[in-house]
Amino acid sequence: MTDTKMAAKQQQGESWGELAKTVIYAGLIAVVIRTFLFQPFNIPSGSMENTLLIGDYLFVEKFSYGYSRYTFPFGAWPVGDKLHGRFMGSSPQRGDVVVFKFPQDNSTDFIKRVIGLPGDRVQMINDVLYLNGKPVPRERVADYVGNLDGEEGHWTQYRETLPGGKSYVTIDKTTDGPLDNTEVFTVPAGHYFMMGDNRDNSDDSREAVGFVPADNLEGKALFRFFSTDGSARFWEVWKWPFAVRYSRLLTLVK
Repeated sequence: MTDTKMAAKQQQGESWGELAKTVIYAGLIAVVIRTFLFQPFNIPSGSMENTLLIGDYLFVEKFSYGYSRYTFPFGAWPVGDKLHGRFMGSSPQRGDVVVFKFPQDNSTDFIKRVIGLPGDRVQMINDVLYLNGKPVPRERVADYVGNLDGEEGHWTQYRETLPGGKSYVTIDKTTDGPLDNTEVFTVPAGHYFMMGDNRDNSDDSREAVGFVPADNLEGKALFRFFSTDGSARFWEVWKWPFAVRYSRLLTLVK
């Protein structure tokens, strides 16, 4: 073998080695980002409509409330699964849209809005949200027009404003549903009360979800990076032109 061929072969080997290193480094960076900074999340249900729609893809900011064993893959700290509490922890605010582990099954992720903080009293009376004995102010806004829970129609919407000023829109499908009148829920220390914006079709703290421990918080929903109408999956690029909801791309979650 000539010196020229040997040099070319050596150079090719070095190129493959550099490529392998680049792939490994990129993979490690992606793991670090997903574990500690931002995690993608797909909306599978309509409990947060019209704020979040089925087919929305979000980035969740994982460092918003610090880190717990549930912010790591497989629900365990890298130093062992007996450690509890939050590292560099901070508290969510009323109105934050949060991804958390379902308290009754920590393999399942939920996304809801924080309504009650520790010590708060939360209740629904005649279709109106009460917080610490006072009705949360709301005003009627334009109807939501479209498919809601499998039905086409015009649906009543209200803009609620929580103490502290956080404002958001909820859908009120019925005025006398099973979730429109509830007992008083007093949020225990170290827990939060979550509700969906689609008030009459949300499995939240009024029912099976119950109070959500601070340990179960995974992060704050930050912005939508992609959205489809459900006729295309994320990897079905050829369907994007007709399936993508262009108006929802790169929009903040409020």
